[in-house]
Amino acid sequence: MKISYNWLKKYINTDISIERIASTLTDTGLEVEGIEEIESIKGSLEGVIVGEVIQCEKHSNADKLKVTQVNLGDNKIVQIVCGAPNVALGQKVPVATVGTILYPKNGEKFEIKKSKIRGEESLGMICAEDELGIGENHDGIIILDSELKAGTPLSEVYQVTKDYCIEIGLTPNRTDAMSHYGVARDLYASLKNKKIKSTLAPLTIENFKLDEEKGNPIEIEIENTELCPRYSGIYIKDIQLGSSPQWLQDQLKTIGLSPINNAVDITNYILHSYGQPLHAFDADKIGKQKIIVGTVEEGTTITTLDGVKRVLNSDELIIKDGNNIPMCIAGVYGGKDSGVTETTKNIFLEAAYFQPVSIRKTSKKEGLNTDSSFRFERGIDPNITILALKKAGQLFQELTQGKIIGEIIDHYPSPINNSNTILRYYKIDQILGKRIHRDQIKEILKSLDITIISETNEVLDLIIPAYRVDVTREIDVIEEVARIYGYNQIEFPEKFSFAYTKSEQKNDEHIENVIANQLTSHGFNEVINNSLTEKREENNNTYVEILNPLSNELAVMRQSLVYGLLGNIAFNINRNQKEIKLFEFGKVYFKSQEKYLEHKKLAIAISGNIQENNWIYPNNNSTFYHLKGIIQQLFKTLSVYNIQEKPIETSLFKEGIELKNNKGSLVKMGSINSKILKEYNIKEEVFYAELEWEKLFLISANKPAKKLIEIPKFPGSSRDLALLLDKNIKYIDLYNAAFETERKLLKSVNLFDVYEGKNLPDNKKSYALNFYLQNENKTITEKDIDKVMNKLIEKFSSQFHAELRNN
Repeated sequence: MKISYNWLKKYINTDISIERIASTLTDTGLEVEGIEEIESIKGSLEGVIVGEVIQCEKHSNADKLKVTQVNLGDNKIVQIVCGAPNVALGQKVPVATVGTILYPKNGEKFEIKKSKIRGEESLGMICAEDELGIGENHDGIIILDSELKAGTPLSEVYQVTKDYCIEIGLTPNRTDAMSHYGVARDLYASLKNKKIKSTLAPLTIENFKLDEEKGNPIEIEIENTELCPRYSGIYIKDIQLGSSPQWLQDQLKTIGLSPINNAVDITNYILHSYGQPLHAFDADKIGKQKIIVGTVEEGTTITTLDGVKRVLNSDELIIKDGNNIPMCIAGVYGGKDSGVTETTKNIFLEAAYFQPVSIRKTSKKEGLNTDSSFRFERGIDPNITILALKKAGQLFQELTQGKIIGEIIDHYPSPINNSNTILRYYKIDQILGKRIHRDQIKEILKSLDITIISETNEVLDLIIPAYRVDVTREIDVIEEVARIYGYNQIEFPEKFSFAYTKSEQKNDEHIENVIANQLTSHGFNEVINNSLTEKREENNNTYVEILNPLSNELAVMRQSLVYGLLGNIAFNINRNQKEIKLFEFGKVYFKSQEKYLEHKKLAIAISGNIQENNWIYPNNNSTFYHLKGIIQQLFKTLSVYNIQEKPIETSLFKEGIELKNNKGSLVKMGSINSKILKEYNIKEEVFYAELEWEKLFLISANKPAKKLIEIPKFPGSSRDLALLLDKNIKYIDLYNAAFETERKLLKSVNLFDVYEGKNLPDNKKSYALNFYLQNENKTITEKDIDKVMNKLIEKFSSQFHAELRNN
């Protein structure tokens, strides 16, 4: 959501800087993602002043050029060569002085420099509209008012304004902050808590008047008060459509809206000021001068403002006229045949409260996401319609010379009440881990329009305003107090006190924490991604689909953790992070024959450097074996043994393997396919593993508790073998064969060298293996060692056709 700084200042008066405002909003939960300076004219006409042409003569070496002497004020005279056909003696003109940077409407910016044009010195530039960026005209230079004083900055003539666009990453639950006034209200509450001087403009209307008090010409009928609890409207006569004043255009442009005309701009201004959508009908096109709010028969059509003919169903809420002809899809999009056009003279202006679920379903069905539906489907303030209409009516009177006829119509048969809840002081202390002074809590509640209707030393009885649709329970109120008080104000305790009780039972949370701590000790960061994602395979009927998704990107439950992690990796790469090591515990979801399944996974991903580059290891690129080593360490911690490995082919990996045991598949891991990486604009290689956490937990939980054992009293010994093998033989096969051959004395097997290439037969490779042997009851002898090694050589020779290498 975009907020204009100048617009915001209309509702809150404070002297703090834009940076401090951004920081304060972020602290309250309205996270500011960026601030952009906006100028009504690019460059703000800096360096451009009013000049007076005191001499104008034809250029001696060019027929189309003239040499002028221009007074820039204080009798500073400069010579400027000008090619405009309309330059003449005595004119007041805009002059870009030497050093000025101009931002033309078409083309790149350029700097005005001292120059010679056909032999004549030129110290500036007399400008046309397009050269200054204030218009499209290039037929000649701008001729200014002759009363202007030479030397006057042109920014004063054109009233250049500067503003800031504040980009807020608004969460879906904060409908109360989907407007400038809503943001101002939160900002005021936070500043007041911090004892920073500020004032908030009251949400009231003054000096509203009717031009004619006779009855409103439009009749209203509500067929379905459940879908439309409130419908209000005002009739405005004899409007004059045209361009909006500059201040209104500038503020709409700051938040990314294009000004259209004064009528449309007013409705947009009210929407973004107070969060109340408005819709204007051409009153003369309303059949029988009657508006009916209800549904239509299945198959009824309407052509919307975008020119698309849409087929309606019987569940959609529609605004229709007295002839039952649809004029508007309620809360979503207007109809073309009833909309305001250049010939419109009289309008009926609508402000309503529609049931959020109804609007959400209609918006999804029609594939329309508008500023209005965005707010209606989340729930707006049901008690602001009249104020919004009065504010809009005043602007129509002022900017279109329209006349308000008759009283405001307001159908509100069953008012939506504020909600009630309690706040227990001990509960807020318990949740926040800090005792906030009771008077400060009450001040925070008051600043948030939360009314205390009764209180004791332990409990507050509260009324929550209806526009706070996200605050209905005690815990919601505690969150409100916490965010205004400031999460950064809640100190982290220096020590924790707790009673330790030994438990023989292993639980998922404990084992998950052990693994998480192990991963973080290796430099990994834990992430938590949204379980909702987009469909990647349209014909996949195993997806768990969301009935009312907010968007196509959040339409189904995820079936893998990989895409969330790839998004995290892309985000970090784009911010120049070189070492990316991430993990996530999360669930995946499937539908099978009308049954819903969910499984917990552990996902691990690495990319870029495995550690920070240094002079000893200048190149530390992550590899598949780094990831595999991490997995093997996790298996040791979880007491997972007897692992078999096999290659797998899948669209996710360009090369991958599966690790399994008698419990089935435990891990799938590999290098992510470049085609998938390209979707995320990732150019680095990414190595990914997805672990079956539920299986691993059961294996670990069923293992007996680890016991301490004595350090062996007798030393061990190691031997190396260099084996010539077929290329298809894998280390894991040799590893398993070794322990099948000798279980008592053999303690470890390690592959420490692999060689392929020169001086080896075709399709052969060399493995160098280290074997560590130890007898825990006595010193191992050479005879014992030779016996084991001979058995191993015989096993490798018979099973894998291995040959000993002597060099």
